[in-house]
Amino acid sequence: MPEERKILLLGGTGQVGFELRRALAPLGDVIAPGRKELDLAHPEAVRAFLAIVRPDMIVNAAAWTAVDAAEDHPEAARGLNAILPSELAEYATRQDIPLVHYSSDYVYPGTGEYDWQETDQPAPLSTYGRTKLEGDEAVVQSGAPHLVFRTSWVYAARGRNFMNTMLRLGSERDSLKVVSDQVGAPTPARLIAEVTLMALHGRDGRPAIPSGVYHLAPRGEASWHGFAREIFARAATLGFDLAISPENVAPIPTRDWPTPARRPLNSRLSVAKLEDALGIQLPDWQRQLALTLEERWQWQD
Repeated sequence: MPEERKILLLGGTGQVGFELRRALAPLGDVIAPGRKELDLAHPEAVRAFLAIVRPDMIVNAAAWTAVDAAEDHPEAARGLNAILPSELAEYATRQDIPLVHYSSDYVYPGTGEYDWQETDQPAPLSTYGRTKLEGDEAVVQSGAPHLVFRTSWVYAARGRNFMNTMLRLGSERDSLKVVSDQVGAPTPARLIAEVTLMALHGRDGRPAIPSGVYHLAPRGEASWHGFAREIFARAATLGFDLAISPENVAPIPTRDWPTPARRPLNSRLSVAKLEDALGIQLPDWQRQLALTLEERWQWQD
């Protein structure tokens, strides 16, 4: 009987990693070391762990995601977002094994009003975006079989994210102000994991789609303001205890909500390349929000 394929999943405790642990189980033995087992900030520790585990596939969901904090801690952000994927890519190249890596809409400049294509020139506005782009380039240029998925506005039923923050604030306040001139597609971690599984379900342990950079997000678009209003509207129908109504979410421009790191105004991502490669049509963001809220409702205290 053939030995079960070993899949090394990094960042398994994060929003995307949590979903990946469940989604990837049919493909093999998912090894997801925690922080106590593996310090991802130290390349020598990563190299030693790889030598011991000898994975047949690497899925890297680990990242420095504190966008504003990256401005004050650029080297720490670079360690996880650029150096780590570079180390993984080097190993994957030597062993000729697939590497999956997750990136961000923050690699783009956020100008214009059209959907970004994978062939568009990146021009990140922040330390976070620059370090993510450096990681992308290391993976793509390594020569390893690879899939780089650029996502946008990731959230989940669990963890700290925009949806859960809105649910908390909406239970405490009867009015809120939310930025309305940043536009993207809210992307649930569950969808990222499900699509990753589809992309990896190829023959002979290889991905089902060609190596490359792909955008992974739902169809459609929203501003943060529109996203918040939809959260409250759908949460109310499920019975969440809210003090706020969608009508009491006021729109404000980005200039009225200053942050240490610049945010892209246009985070629209074209998903045509991924849809064509998989032969699917990705779902719209509203239905994905409904599913995520239903999950949140089912396990809440």
